[in-house]
Amino acid sequence: MNNFEFKNPTKIIFGKDTIQKVKEEIPQDAKVLLLYGGGSIKKNGIYDQVKTALANVEVVEFGGIPANPEYATLIEALKVVKDQNITYLLAVGGGSVIDGTKFLSAAAVYDGETPWDILTKNIRTEKGMPFGTVLTLPATGSEMNSGAVITRAETKEKLAMGGPGLFPEFSILDPQVITSIPQRQLANGLTDAFTHVLEQYMTYPIGALLQDRFAESILQTIIEVAPKVLKDPTDYQAASNFMWSCTMALNGLIQKGVPGDWAVHAIGHELTALFGIDHARTLAIIAPSHYTFNFEDKKEKLAQYGERVWNITAGSTDDKAKAAIEKTTAFFHELGIDTKLSDYTKDYEGTAEEISKRFTNRGWTGLGEHQTLSPDKVEKIVKMAY
Repeated sequence: MNNFEFKNPTKIIFGKDTIQKVKEEIPQDAKVLLLYGGGSIKKNGIYDQVKTALANVEVVEFGGIPANPEYATLIEALKVVKDQNITYLLAVGGGSVIDGTKFLSAAAVYDGETPWDILTKNIRTEKGMPFGTVLTLPATGSEMNSGAVITRAETKEKLAMGGPGLFPEFSILDPQVITSIPQRQLANGLTDAFTHVLEQYMTYPIGALLQDRFAESILQTIIEVAPKVLKDPTDYQAASNFMWSCTMALNGLIQKGVPGDWAVHAIGHELTALFGIDHARTLAIIAPSHYTFNFEDKKEKLAQYGERVWNITAGSTDDKAKAAIEKTTAFFHELGIDTKLSDYTKDYEGTAEEISKRFTNRGWTGLGEHQTLSPDKVEKIVKMAY
């Protein structure tokens, strides 16, 4: 196992009817910017719960943060932060709203002229404007980590940012919120969390026995609860296990002491930027091709995953590894997630070359756990995913 340091300062408040506790977490003298997405929180009662809890705090609102938080929209919100002398941010939403709030947390204290530089120049935020979250869509794990991904439509870019100053101070997780989430987004959330675990687990054996079993337990739990969540989102037990699995999938714990991949995300982000495909679905498009292309490097871990998660016991290491990729693809299909780029767009020709060119221009010459996945290899993976 590799050396590591681990610190996660986010306070989690989990369970039924916990949204009211937001009033106990925000300073009474704060001036709060309440951030949310397309307005579904006003239909499902979450907005009213939050506003009631914040009755004694000064609140300014900013709605309309889209899926794949858009830089231009966030710059409008940043103007509100500065013009209104905001001191605290509250994200009420899923990963997109929370990621957008993290950008604002960083940009609010950034002294450069162009906040986009935070992303293009990989500027880590050591201390941002304080913020909390009320999670409305389990998926990304952004409620308990310090990373974010921001989209810029005008340049068709989707880039990551982070730093120790971007952990939420608190996050409220009430599993009851999933009852109003559309099936498509529930399937996305399950796929997103599942692939987050794979990115940190599907590399090569390093003797991190507990870390492997942490990862495998999350994968097993997602597989077990997925059909229940999709069939009946009011099943509280399934909802609570789903929500906590999404948080645990990317709060930093399972990536400590082990190598990480993250090439699937890097490539998937480009598909979202180019075609507007849902983030989770881009991961399902790329993951099977990625594991197939890098089979020799990953087959030991793939076989272990096949044995422990999918109960594949027959055959050689190669046989088990190949069956594990097939099982993963079938699982995505069971969730209603297509796994080929051509399922989403007819304009896929040339995509592989475009992504390869982008990675070359950014100097991304070695992705993956071995940092050997060059742009020409990425091109081949994307073509395999057509």
